[in-house]
Amino acid sequence: MDTMLETSLRACRTLDPKPATPVLFAHFVLRSSNIQPMIDWYSTVLNMHVVQRTEYICFLTYDDEHHRLGIVNLAGLTAPDAKTSGLAHVAYTMADIGALLSTYRRVKTLGIEPSRCIHHGPTVSIYYRDPDGNGVELQVDRYATKEATAAYFQTAEFKKNPIGVVFDPETLVQAYEAGAPESELLTMPEGPPAAPQSPPKPN
Repeated sequence: MDTMLETSLRACRTLDPKPATPVLFAHFVLRSSNIQPMIDWYSTVLNMHVVQRTEYICFLTYDDEHHRLGIVNLAGLTAPDAKTSGLAHVAYTMADIGALLSTYRRVKTLGIEPSRCIHHGPTVSIYYRDPDGNGVELQVDRYATKEATAAYFQTAEFKKNPIGVVFDPETLVQAYEAGAPESELLTMPEGPPAAPQSPPKPN
C-alpha cells in the first residue's frame, strides 16, 4: 500500500488533556554500598527473589511484576544525615493479621527486630529498618474495605490522634494463638498517642 494512502486512512486521535493518574505503583530503587546484606534482608523479610543481578544493579520482586525493588551497587556511600529531608519509609500490606504476625515471628527468630509497632487506627503496622537504615512498614488494614478504611481518616478519632497507639507484638501473637477473633485483634488498644517518629540515627 502506498505510504501516503496508508497514512491518510489512519484514524486521527487527540491526547486527553485531563490529568492522568498512575494505574500501578511499580517499584522503587535504592543506592547501597552494602548490597548483599540488602538483598538478603529483602529476600528474608518480604520473601522477594532475585530477577536479575549484575555488578551494577540487582532487581528483585515478590509477585508477577518484573521487579518491585532495584538496588544499585555503588561503593563509598555514606548514610544520610538524620536531619536530611527525604523518604521516611515504604509500606507493604499483608493479606491479614495472621500473615503480619507470622512474618514478625519468623524474622525475629533471624534477629530482625521491629523498630516500632503502631496501631494507627486504619492499619496495624510493624516498622523495620533495612541494613542501610531505610524504613520499611508491614501493615494490615483494620477494615474490610478500602472505602471503610478511607472513611476512618475523616473521623474525629483520627483527627485527634493521627499517629496511633504503640502496641506489643508479643501480646498480639499470644492473643492470636489463643483464638481471639480477628475483629478483636484489629481493635486499637487503649493507650496514649504515640510520639511522632524520630529520624533514624546515621550508621
